[in-house]
Amino acid sequence: MPQARKPASGTPVYGESNLFERHEGGERVILVALDFGTPDFSEGVAELRLLSKGAGLEVLGEVLGKRSRPDAALFVGSGKADEIAALVAATEADVVIFNHELSPAQERNLESRMHCRVIDRTSLILDIFARRARSAEGKLQVELAQLQHLSTRLVRGWTHLERQRGGVGMRGPGEKQLETDRRLIGVRVKALRERLAKLGKQRRTQRRSRGRQNVLSVALVGYTNAGKSTLFNALTRAGAYAADQLFATLDTTTRKMYLPQVGEVVLSDTVGFITNLPHDLVAAFRATLEATAEADLVLHVIDSSSLGRERQIEAVEKVLTEIGADAVPQLGIYNKLDLTGVAPGLGRDEYGKLLSVYVSAQTGAGLELLRDALSEILVANRDGRIELSLHSLGVT
Repeated sequence: MPQARKPASGTPVYGESNLFERHEGGERVILVALDFGTPDFSEGVAELRLLSKGAGLEVLGEVLGKRSRPDAALFVGSGKADEIAALVAATEADVVIFNHELSPAQERNLESRMHCRVIDRTSLILDIFARRARSAEGKLQVELAQLQHLSTRLVRGWTHLERQRGGVGMRGPGEKQLETDRRLIGVRVKALRERLAKLGKQRRTQRRSRGRQNVLSVALVGYTNAGKSTLFNALTRAGAYAADQLFATLDTTTRKMYLPQVGEVVLSDTVGFITNLPHDLVAAFRATLEATAEADLVLHVIDSSSLGRERQIEAVEKVLTEIGADAVPQLGIYNKLDLTGVAPGLGRDEYGKLLSVYVSAQTGAGLELLRDALSEILVANRDGRIELSLHSLGVT
């Protein structure tokens, strides 16, 4: 057996063809981001910092770089990998977080090189979701997404999962550890999907009951930290949790509100979206997001103070299309006017059709305009006389 190398965590690491144990995680991290020529690189780095802050991590340093394309083995290339490894050794960091999606082989190669745990953006987002989920359904959804992500890590991933199980009765053509792990994950994933399907069926029954009572529904969607929960509280006085951090809200909250000419309306606050939202998360939360696809109106809350709002709008549009909600009438709500100095107001096209409302959920400025706009749209939509689309949203 070859001599084990001792990483900072004290966990032995062997050569690629031999046993390889993953390093333990921790809260002290190094952030890594590469510029592949995208125009929003600096915004992506700032978002990675916010994600790390939201996960309660201590950022010890950052390593930035430029490449034309990722390196197949290390993603960053040999020289940059040595730079990261030197910073890890100098700061005694526990984890290196890449603002990109890494393959299982790249994670393994980087951990061997840096002697600490290496994770990608998807794993970081999944960790935040696991911390924030409060309801039983939310926890099930997050666990499903984590297991689906883990199952991809088992394919050409950690070599210790490929060794044959030994011991009395286990020698010979027995089941490999990798096959056992895949089978156990598959069993758990099936059970989670069945439980979530049951909860989804119950929710659809509740929505049909509201539909029979002619109660209109409105769904709040938007990029994470755009101010959806603050706006939700301002409109319904629900007291839902709201904070200046990414993914402050995971569990869908529903409350009733009263609008003139319309009556009672059900308003739902949903999980925030983000650029490159892990597909497994979208799939896991699909049952929850079905309420958005079946709503009478979608309010797309936009952070008007963000320089990256165009990119954020595109990210929300992409997810709405994926869940089948792109055909629902939609209205843009430009929030956080208190940070921009812009006056509250309405945005209409040349035909007088409402496209957007400018408000500050924090101060309450423009909320009466929003209530009037909701009444106007819902009455017209109920009569089948209006069609709004996210693709018609003007960005100002």
